[in-house]
Amino acid sequence: MTIEYTGEQLRATVADAVRAPSLHNTQPWRFRLVDGGIEVSVDPLRGLPATDPTGWGARIAAGAALFNLRLALAVAGTPATVRLRPYPADPDVVARLVPDLPRRPTPVEQSLYGAIRRRFSNRAPFWPDPVPAEARWRLGEAARAEQCWLELVIGTSAVNAVAEVARSAHRVLERDPAYVAERAEWIRSEPAPDGVPAGAGGPQSEPQDLLPQRGFGGRNRAPGRDFEPEPLVAVLGSAGNTSADQILAGQALQRVLLTATDAGLSVSMLSQPIEVPAAREALRMSLGRFGTPQMVMRIGYGQPGRATPRRPVEEVLDLPVVPA
Repeated sequence: MTIEYTGEQLRATVADAVRAPSLHNTQPWRFRLVDGGIEVSVDPLRGLPATDPTGWGARIAAGAALFNLRLALAVAGTPATVRLRPYPADPDVVARLVPDLPRRPTPVEQSLYGAIRRRFSNRAPFWPDPVPAEARWRLGEAARAEQCWLELVIGTSAVNAVAEVARSAHRVLERDPAYVAERAEWIRSEPAPDGVPAGAGGPQSEPQDLLPQRGFGGRNRAPGRDFEPEPLVAVLGSAGNTSADQILAGQALQRVLLTATDAGLSVSMLSQPIEVPAAREALRMSLGRFGTPQMVMRIGYGQPGRATPRRPVEEVLDLPVVPA
């Protein structure tokens, strides 16, 4: 007997899939049920032509949503076999999931799934408490489990080198009026189902900050609330930089983020060094790594917060047309 996913399973699991992060919280994904399988696609109508002209960020986001979808299906006892980019003629489809043999979820899957609704990007300063060695090891294993690597940048000189690359990339981007205008379009001062609420944008940047912050209209910080002087900086990378590599990196990113959340850690992402090709190569060279950096992260312990809003599930589903 052939096992197929149902519309009810699609709706239930997509509610978890859409909790993935995306550039400016654009949520550039769509989901559909085709011949008993679930397909995940990039939504070309929610692209960022100035910020993400190649579609790298959209594919990272779709990969992160794909990982959440895999987790939700596994925890429901209906795990999936995944095929990336199943249709060469339709590159917007990033993955097709078909049912695998039913089984019970593993303890790791249950823990990561429990972190989906608690994960959020924390752009505020972190506390000075160091991240324990065991947690660092778990983060590295999370990336390796998804065929990617995670480089933890250790030492003042190494962190400063990465920070300089990030600041240089940030300056390049901020000189582009189209980039600045596009970011402003996604800042939300009123409740909205997408974009970045001004209150979640983190405090305004100050000259003494080691790492750059995007200008999401955040509040001025109180005196003495500088960012941590020695942050744990991590760089996530993949073996190559094809579309499939970027989808893999999106899955690895989400697994790392959920592993961090499960360990009680906070994370903010810095994509500026990835968005500028010369900065990305400088970052790779500073790490002495083969492969391609796909995301820079700041990791530590921070104050509780909440995730940014998400669109209703029905808005991201492509449902079949029923004949009249």
